[in-house]
Amino acid sequence: MKMKMQPFLSALGGGIIALGAFHLWGPRPTVVVYESKMPAQQASYTQGWDGLALPDFTSAADLTLNAVVHIKTRSRGQEQFHDPMRDFFFGNPFGRPQPRIQTGSGSGVIMDASGHIITNNHVIQGAEDIEVVLNDQRTLKARLIGADPATDLAVLKIEADHLSPIIFGNSDEVKVGEWALAIGNPFNLSSTVTAGIVSAKARNIDVIRENYKIESFIQTDAAVNPGNSGGALVNVRGELIGINTAIASNTGSYSGYAFAIPANLARKIAKDIIEFGTPQRGLLGVTIRDLNPDKARDLGLVNSRGVWVEAPTPGGAAEAAGIKPGDLILAVGDIPVKTVSELQEQIGLFRPGDAVNLLVLRNNKEEWVRVILKNKTGDTRLLDRQTEAVEAFGADFEEVPEQELYRLGVRNGLRVKQLRDGKLRHLGIRQGFIITEMNGKPIRNANDLAEAAQDTQRRFYVGGVYPSGEKVYYSFH
Repeated sequence: MKMKMQPFLSALGGGIIALGAFHLWGPRPTVVVYESKMPAQQASYTQGWDGLALPDFTSAADLTLNAVVHIKTRSRGQEQFHDPMRDFFFGNPFGRPQPRIQTGSGSGVIMDASGHIITNNHVIQGAEDIEVVLNDQRTLKARLIGADPATDLAVLKIEADHLSPIIFGNSDEVKVGEWALAIGNPFNLSSTVTAGIVSAKARNIDVIRENYKIESFIQTDAAVNPGNSGGALVNVRGELIGINTAIASNTGSYSGYAFAIPANLARKIAKDIIEFGTPQRGLLGVTIRDLNPDKARDLGLVNSRGVWVEAPTPGGAAEAAGIKPGDLILAVGDIPVKTVSELQEQIGLFRPGDAVNLLVLRNNKEEWVRVILKNKTGDTRLLDRQTEAVEAFGADFEEVPEQELYRLGVRNGLRVKQLRDGKLRHLGIRQGFIITEMNGKPIRNANDLAEAAQDTQRRFYVGGVYPSGEKVYYSFH
């Protein structure tokens, strides 16, 4: 057996020696790690795999970064509990909760060289101190010119030179699928640019809790986070197409859905606030609903596009123009409208007294109807801020003689002369009540009341006294 294995082992050993010698001294093989058929390119290359040009956002960013500002706010919140002993020794005449300082932040867009800045109402709501930080790091005090909770917009004013206003685009021309950049200050990180596309238009997400609200958001998947509110949504040309306002998220941070107020609506509201101190809303005066195919079939309609008029408001603009129940509104001027949100957005671009042409489908026939829009009070006047605030409270006011103020032990006040339906009556305030302060600000006349109401928007803390000498403090939203 040993004699049979010896030749085999000798052959095996010789083979191993020969193989080793070949590996050491023989020709080496060529090993191909990776062979690319694409030419090498620098990192700034903007050509896609299929030869198509990729988007370049640098020009849009350069045009807009200096037009977007960081907004910081300070306001007085309310403690949940207050100390009776402290109130006894240090005074708290109305027994109201004691304030604590709250800070907030957001973004804003410079709209003109005069220093007007558009932002969201919720960014500055209740703020007593507003600070603006420009992209060049200049820090400036800002004052509130006015706000509109119904669209969640506000206008600030700063005094500064060498500003870089935004270029406005036409939000009506925005197309679903086009690129969009969100520019703002998320998480207090200044001058942040994110990119995405326009995902949808005319979205109503039911986040505004106001009468006469307008929700017709541009939806985008550009990353928007807390602090982006009030910042710019721009197209690839650097033109403003929206004011970033809200995100849809279960965590409070970006999860793929962000919403912006269309630039056309934002500019109109801002111009109204600058000129009048309050938005000038032209109202159509109708109860309307979206129309889907099922509803169209129930109504016996051939056409399922447009906004269905359930009923005109008695005395409203639509009734005066001859709009009837069952009409379908197909367009406002040359802008088609398919949903309630789209119709509200287009009507929101007009003021009371403006004439608008509506394309209406009636009895399966199209016709144009000319409507003269009205204001909240049912006429075509343009209302200033003071009138608007007084209308909101639902009361007429009168100044109080010095002798009566002295008798009641107060230095200032404005008397509720007559109550109508409105916030004061719903709160339980009675006629004759003298308002001495609102949110810590002394009230001497109707202008003071308008200023205080404009500054706080939703939450009000009203202190005052009745003719009997009873001092009362009210709070409401």
